[in-house]
Amino acid sequence: MSKVYNSTAEAVRDIRDGSTLIVGGFGLCGIPENLIQALVEQRTRDLTVVSNNCGVDDWGLGLLLAAKQIRKMVSSYVGENKAFERQYLSGELEVELVPQGTLAERIRAGGAGIPGFYTPTGVGTVVADGKEHKDFDGRTYLLEKAITGDFALVKAWKADTLGNLVFRKTSRNFNPIAAAAGRITIAEAEEIVPAGTLDPDSIHTPGVYVQRVVQGTGYQKRIERLTVRSI
Repeated sequence: MSKVYNSTAEAVRDIRDGSTLIVGGFGLCGIPENLIQALVEQRTRDLTVVSNNCGVDDWGLGLLLAAKQIRKMVSSYVGENKAFERQYLSGELEVELVPQGTLAERIRAGGAGIPGFYTPTGVGTVVADGKEHKDFDGRTYLLEKAITGDFALVKAWKADTLGNLVFRKTSRNFNPIAAAAGRITIAEAEEIVPAGTLDPDSIHTPGVYVQRVVQGTGYQKRIERLTVRSI
């Protein structure tokens, strides 16, 4: 049965106020920009968003932030977004900072059905506040809980009509683990092909994890921070 939706607006229509979203991408690489824009236009509010970062002021998740549609952000890096800083300092935005490897593993564990795991990362820092500590072989570890989302939004290079996904190079980043951790996973793709077209050995996310696929358009290859050398 085809999982292809006619539009991004249709694909995100049942994302309600207060939903928890896991969003793939790293910086501006591999972000589901069409799905994000559809949410901006839908004006869904009070969202909890789990993603490596929150984009920049005028692109990616930064668009949702600028429209004050995000209530809480769970991420590992927030340094490229002035709106993020303003909203956090004013108390409008709740923030949970998570070490990047821990964030990736919390999402992966959620997709794998593992409720929690122990890690040494963060021991002795504010990251450890309020968390269970346990010693293994003379070393202290923290208990970290898995993350799942009501929805996961991911961006693929190619998808087939059954929801099998292929990610291109570094845009693979958080997308495969995000796709597995959503109760409903929505994938936008640069190209959608008939079922059976993709080489099974090249599929990164099997269609069993994906409920909806939509064609993406108008992709922008933005550079998050441009550094040039003087001549």
